[in-house]
Amino acid sequence: AMAHALLGGGKRLRPQLLNAAMGLGEYREDLALRAGAGIEMLHAYSLIHDDLPCMDDDDLRHGRPSCHKVYGEAMAILAGDALQALAFETLTRVVADAKLSASAGLAALGEFARTAGPLELVGGQAGDLEPPRELDGESQVSWIHARKTAALIRCSLSLGARLGKLPEEECARLSRAGQLLGLAFQIVDDILDLEASSTELGKTAGKDQALGKRTLPSVIGVEASRRRAEGQLEEALDLLPSGPESEPLKTLAHKLVHRRF
Repeated sequence: AMAHALLGGGKRLRPQLLNAAMGLGEYREDLALRAGAGIEMLHAYSLIHDDLPCMDDDDLRHGRPSCHKVYGEAMAILAGDALQALAFETLTRVVADAKLSASAGLAALGEFARTAGPLELVGGQAGDLEPPRELDGESQVSWIHARKTAALIRCSLSLGARLGKLPEEECARLSRAGQLLGLAFQIVDDILDLEASSTELGKTAGKDQALGKRTLPSVIGVEASRRRAEGQLEEALDLLPSGPESEPLKTLAHKLVHRRF
């Protein structure tokens, strides 16, 4: 069940972002690959739980039946739990092997834990189920997307920067760029949910609209949402370092926003 969710497909954008960010500093392929696997484990866990009938109730993921459709809900929940724990085990070993200082290593693991927890990834999913009532529609969408989607993309860049031993100021800039790219990524996801087919997406198209879920396109319109995503992409690109070493990261940034799946 774990392998079904982790190895069955997907864009692998978060590991690629981590790899590209680490490439701006001291790069070691073995560490980048293992850390990327840890990031993807956390992402796969979140998708398993997101697809459950009690959550977003989706039967399709990466063009195949969702984990719970193949292995049952109980085993799918356990697979997600196990992948989350394995993500932390994997990253802990990577941080140790990277020979980071104690403070830098703890900062990397602490950020990953915060990203996975109630203030970000899990909190965003909770907000998706029950949006904060004190916020207006657009603010609700931004609050949810900053946590449910953007946080892990931000963490991918930040963790890559820390493993590459970049200065703290550069880590902070990459973190901010990652947050912007994550928000743009989710806007594009919501537009594609309206415009693309299930075959193109590898998951059920039109699901948000069918569930009456609030998205940025439903609040401000598709074209305004598209402009917002482009603006966030440009703002993120401005935060990235100049020079040929940042080209892989810039290419990935464009792919996050200019895609059809």
